[in-house]
Amino acid sequence: MKELQDIITTYNKLKKSGDTIALATVVKVAGSTYRRPGARMLMSTKGEIIGSLSGGCLEGDVFEQAQEVMNFKKSRLVSYDTTSEADILWGLGMGCQGIVDIFIEPLLSDNGTILMSFLADCLQHREPGVLVTIFKNQAIEYHHLMLSPNGNFTTKITDSSLVKLLLNHSKNAQKLGKSFQISTHNIEAFIEVIHPPVSLIIFGAGHDAIPIVYFAKQLGWYVTVLDRRPGYATSTRFPKADTIIISEYEKLPKSIILDEKTVAVIMTHNYLYDLTILKTILPLPLGYLGILGPRRRTEKLLGEIPADEQYKKYLYAPVGLDIGADNPQEIALAIIAEIQAVITNRSAGFLCHRHLPIHCENNG
Repeated sequence: MKELQDIITTYNKLKKSGDTIALATVVKVAGSTYRRPGARMLMSTKGEIIGSLSGGCLEGDVFEQAQEVMNFKKSRLVSYDTTSEADILWGLGMGCQGIVDIFIEPLLSDNGTILMSFLADCLQHREPGVLVTIFKNQAIEYHHLMLSPNGNFTTKITDSSLVKLLLNHSKNAQKLGKSFQISTHNIEAFIEVIHPPVSLIIFGAGHDAIPIVYFAKQLGWYVTVLDRRPGYATSTRFPKADTIIISEYEKLPKSIILDEKTVAVIMTHNYLYDLTILKTILPLPLGYLGILGPRRRTEKLLGEIPADEQYKKYLYAPVGLDIGADNPQEIALAIIAEIQAVITNRSAGFLCHRHLPIHCENNG
């Protein structure tokens, strides 16, 4: 998420300076690869590079390929096969055991602006948008169809039957929240769901909330800090926070959206404040709710609230993963890592103990 935000920001800067720009996107993979479809890298003729496509093995060659794309103003698909353990193509003996298809396109005038504006728009809504990228069909002049979060779509593709087909796939992807590739009608396309940033609300602006905000922003999350104390909830203490709200806990502002797309952490360090907040938000279908403090304290809090047991599906207390955290920075890391595991439906165990491939969606 942070990577896409940085790419959009850099594109706008480069466009103003008149640079020629290209965008490389991982559109298809097979086997073991460092990045998954949707990874991006923005490049300019002057050497600017934002984003990554691998662990550093492919970026140099992709940059050289992009120079030709920008010079000739024509998109191209580049495939990298690292399935051979004896691979010395890059002089690195990568042996990643995977095949990566990367689509490189020049971001020319209006087309680039439309694409980047669409991506930026997706990040500003709570619902996902869908970007279709046709990466195999030399006869296709325009490569994108964009389905906005509000249901409207934009494309310059002139084949009406193809547009209808791509739109149906896009709506399905938007509904499921999952990206996928299709191969049909003599084309291959990447149907990519552009998810909005994770919305994190932190109740409590104590000293230990500061590193949580920092780590969350490193991931590109949208962070709101809420506290009743004006001296604590300040931009000086939380310069990276997107929103800072000073409010009593009895009646939260209407601007606070608490739903299944929201993750929240309660850390006021005050039993009565925590109780007040819980009475308000516990019945809501949150994506994640963490409570700072010992297990017994949380059990006492919950004992004072008549609530449906459904909350146990998203309640995490004590908050955070068991990584031996002790100081505020380590605790913040444990909390952010736990939230990441929950929203991606992963077990948060050691990868060396995982029997399935790392990028497999199954949680096993």
